[in-house]
Amino acid sequence: MGRLLSRDWWWDLVPALPLLFVGMVGTGRAADGQQDWVQAPDAAAYALVAVAALALLLRRLAPAVSLVGCGLAVSTYLALRYPFGPILLTGPAAAYAVATRLAWRPAVTWCAGFLAVTAAAAAPNFVGRGTAGWLGYVVWTATWVAVVAAPGAIGASLKVRRRSEAGVRVEQARRAVSEERLAMAQDVHDGVGHGLAVIAMHAGVALHVLDRDPERVRALLTSIQATSRESLDGLRADLDRLRSSGTAGAAARRPAAGLDDLPVLLARMRGGGLVVHDEIDRSAALPPDVDAAAYRIVQESLTNVLRHAGDTAAWVRVAERDHTLVIEVRDRGRAVTSPGGSAGAAAGSGIPGMRQRVAALGGRLDAGPAPDGGFVVRAELPLADIPAVGGVAS
Repeated sequence: MGRLLSRDWWWDLVPALPLLFVGMVGTGRAADGQQDWVQAPDAAAYALVAVAALALLLRRLAPAVSLVGCGLAVSTYLALRYPFGPILLTGPAAAYAVATRLAWRPAVTWCAGFLAVTAAAAAPNFVGRGTAGWLGYVVWTATWVAVVAAPGAIGASLKVRRRSEAGVRVEQARRAVSEERLAMAQDVHDGVGHGLAVIAMHAGVALHVLDRDPERVRALLTSIQATSRESLDGLRADLDRLRSSGTAGAAARRPAAGLDDLPVLLARMRGGGLVVHDEIDRSAALPPDVDAAAYRIVQESLTNVLRHAGDTAAWVRVAERDHTLVIEVRDRGRAVTSPGGSAGAAAGSGIPGMRQRVAALGGRLDAGPAPDGGFVVRAELPLADIPAVGGVAS
């Protein structure tokens, strides 16, 4: 109740009190030029002026009631042949309130009724004055309709605009949630897909050296255990985020992997027997989105090497050139063709997912057969101005 009195009612006083003041001060002056054919304002006239102005106090809480109260006061005032004056200003204010708060059909009905009643009440002021009186009545009525209808139309258009803006905000929020869920799904795909590919590679090597090198098998099984635990933890975190997305208790997003985590990724690949050459030349600090996208591009590209390229080496190159981070992952293996006839590395959702990541950052990604054989993925991500430091190659 306190908030209602301190906020809503103060807004309601804005049109009511100024119009009450103008009506009390200006009604007598308006009568000065109309003495020959109107009744001089008396206490009843000022009472009707007060009722019409104070009816606007209800314009937000009950706009139709406010319009009815204003209409009754104005029509009674005109029917008693008091002078045309500031009381008429309350009509447009009441019509505006109705137009902004009611559906358009009820708003048009209420405003049309208001105009009909007040125009009929004004007729006695013109009757008995011959053709000039009727002509004056027509002109006055047309002007009165325009004066009342214009604020009503403005109010209706503003209401439509507010609803449209609200709809846009809802759609933007829905799109943001959808994009967040798609990003989560891509994270799940990248993390789990990579983990399974590494596990399969390590398991294959373990089976190959099972009888000859038990220590090597032990190390591979340990790596499989660590990789599977990491993948499960990541999957659990992503699923928790997906379940709680859009709620007040949404789970905090786990820190995204970045280029600082590349040594662990490359060591995991090398531990399974994949030969990986890397050349990393980057800034000390990258924008978080660029850093995470670069890591995912390298991860997904190496995963595709494991899945589709056969027995081959891979080359990973990360460099900063002209405020652009360039990521290139290349292999020289044979491309495994999918049943549909396209190279296996390009099939599925891995490369489309990488393209979406890069496009979201305003960059570019090319993926396809390399001129000298094999497959190459090259991404260019725009950077802000950041200080560069020396790179490291291995």
